[in-house]
Amino acid sequence: MSTIQFRLLPVATAVSLAIVTMSSADAFAEEQSSKAVERLEVKGSYTVNEVVDTATGLGLTLRETPQSVSIITEQRMRDQNMNTILDTVKHSVGVSSNELDNVRSSFRARGFDVSNYQIDGVPIAWSLAGDAGETVADVSLYERVEFVRGATGLLTGAGDPSASINLVRKHANSTDLTGYVNVAVGRWDKQQVTADVSNGLNDSGSIRGRVVGKYVKGDSYWDQYEEDTSVLYGVLEADLTNSTLLRVGASYQNRDPKAATWGALPGVFSDGSLAVWDRSKTSGADWTRWETTNTNYFVNINHGFSNGWQLVANYNRMEYEKDSKLLYISGPFNLDTGQYEGLDKETGSGLNVQRYRAYGETKQDSFDIQLKGDYQLFSQQHEFVVGAISSKQAIETDSYQPLGGGICGGYDCIPVSNFYNWNSLAELAEPAWDETPVRAEDVTINQKGLYAATRIAATDSLKFIVGGRISNWDRAGLWYSANEDFGDTGVFLPYLGALYDLTEQHRIYASYTEIFKVQNAYDANDRILDPLEGKSYELGLKSTFLNDRLHTTVAIFQINQDNLAESTGSVGPGNRPVSRAIDGTESKGFELEVVGKPVDGWNISAGYSQFKAEDSYGNEVNTDSPRKQFKLFTTYQFLDVLPELTIGGGVNWQSDTYKTDGTLRLEQKAYALVDLMARYDIADNMNLQFNVANLFDKEYYNYMTVFDVAYTQYRYGTPRNVTVSFNYAF
Repeated sequence: MSTIQFRLLPVATAVSLAIVTMSSADAFAEEQSSKAVERLEVKGSYTVNEVVDTATGLGLTLRETPQSVSIITEQRMRDQNMNTILDTVKHSVGVSSNELDNVRSSFRARGFDVSNYQIDGVPIAWSLAGDAGETVADVSLYERVEFVRGATGLLTGAGDPSASINLVRKHANSTDLTGYVNVAVGRWDKQQVTADVSNGLNDSGSIRGRVVGKYVKGDSYWDQYEEDTSVLYGVLEADLTNSTLLRVGASYQNRDPKAATWGALPGVFSDGSLAVWDRSKTSGADWTRWETTNTNYFVNINHGFSNGWQLVANYNRMEYEKDSKLLYISGPFNLDTGQYEGLDKETGSGLNVQRYRAYGETKQDSFDIQLKGDYQLFSQQHEFVVGAISSKQAIETDSYQPLGGGICGGYDCIPVSNFYNWNSLAELAEPAWDETPVRAEDVTINQKGLYAATRIAATDSLKFIVGGRISNWDRAGLWYSANEDFGDTGVFLPYLGALYDLTEQHRIYASYTEIFKVQNAYDANDRILDPLEGKSYELGLKSTFLNDRLHTTVAIFQINQDNLAESTGSVGPGNRPVSRAIDGTESKGFELEVVGKPVDGWNISAGYSQFKAEDSYGNEVNTDSPRKQFKLFTTYQFLDVLPELTIGGGVNWQSDTYKTDGTLRLEQKAYALVDLMARYDIADNMNLQFNVANLFDKEYYNYMTVFDVAYTQYRYGTPRNVTVSFNYAF
């Protein structure tokens, strides 16, 4: 028996015991009155009763969807003081993050990058690593964030077999004046105010509106860094008829951090030994900035026909702006020795800094139309959906060269005299910039897709989902002095799923889909790599207990990929990074999740995930993704003793990770982060909340990269953080 199998035995045993125990409890609960079902509907749950369209478009519940789905509800976000999309990723089962700097982050699931994103079920495109601020966007305008793990090519088209993240906007569904105001203060002089107001706008309530606003200002554990964020969201809903709903809205988010960083801290000295820094150490300066602005306009119309069918049409306009002045540190290349140099341990010299200024705009127009409904065949009711999606994304970025300084490998650079004295170095003062811009990016990305799926009820207990998508995708233009023109047309992606009800409480499922993704990666001869292709399989059990108060999911999966692009760490023609295509990449593992309200006053969300990802030679891929993760958060309200008091806590644990280039190695040992919260109701509509994140002030890396002594870097995660907030609801 292998070591991995041996380690899984205690987990499998625990799951079996839990299912047996909860089944007994479920039998008891069925004898209770219908009040138990009603209690599930109270506001403040960690589960949802709404259907989700993220995976199939059929409008299925979580139990009817043949994939692993996790939901971060608004109540969970408020309980745990989550503010950004990055925060929700950190606390969602089976998903991990790497924080490259103050703005950019990458997300992964099941060993692969997450590149599929949606808003209200409509696919959207993010910039590379979210350099327009997408990953740190505020979540105050969303009522929940959905994570569907596995491939979702049926709706999202080209993408990775990792996960899809769907952001569900808040709707204007209240005909009465309702909302809340929240004021919070925290460590590092953080100040935050949020308001969310809804109301009917006419006597009948057929026209409704909702406005959300938020402002955040504060410092950080990084030297000199300051945060300044503004958020505004508005939506109008109108019942044009009894069966037609029109929704129009817009959102605006501006984030303007001072002393922003580009990249992280030097990871090793020139002799290869580990460089250890204070967590406050920064590679930013008082003039560096990375301002990002996102403006989103949307229109949605939903019409229900008399036969129960539904027509949905969406238009979505995304506009991103990024305005940056940055510094990037690295070791120089020595022409005499033919090697890179690094930071000198004794003197603090040996680094170069690249100065960079750029302004970029990204605009994306997306159209989506969908028709879905039920039909009768062979005395059974079935569901069907057909839809079309079209999007066009235009990316333009202009860079401005600094005046003065030197040139290193075609880039601006100046030597750093002493990194130990970074904050007081005269050579790091903001330079004068050339007023004539150079076009760095001018790229257009077009994607179109036509999809259809049906859920066929073979019997009352056995159902099949069959679907497919035909996709066209192309990218053309200029990308940092290199011309691009690649894509593919007429690519067919099938989707197959099956669900079988063992009992009313237990449902097994299986799903299969294929993977296709055109890659923006080149080999050493400057030839673009073939598209990534593969297959994704998943088998699982979804169960409910305690009259649907508690939901559990157990899933196993396997992903096979060919042509997976992996960086070689070198640079080819046109200063393009060189990649190689890896065949036979395989990821397999399992996930467990428990979420719900076992008894009144107790909310719980817990999950464990584990996978193994290797290439055909048995080498691990994406080694900076934790192979094992356990995430738990729970709250309890003392209904019988002190109903005004709610306490909660949680822990996020992950296994060790590392990065290596074969010579150098950075490693993060397994670690756990503990969070606590407490809330006290001063009155029926007022409360005070106290949150502590990273209670034990654990020091850990949240980003690592390794390439010679010159480009090996790491970044520390956030130290202990304390927040106190006051909430007034009306």
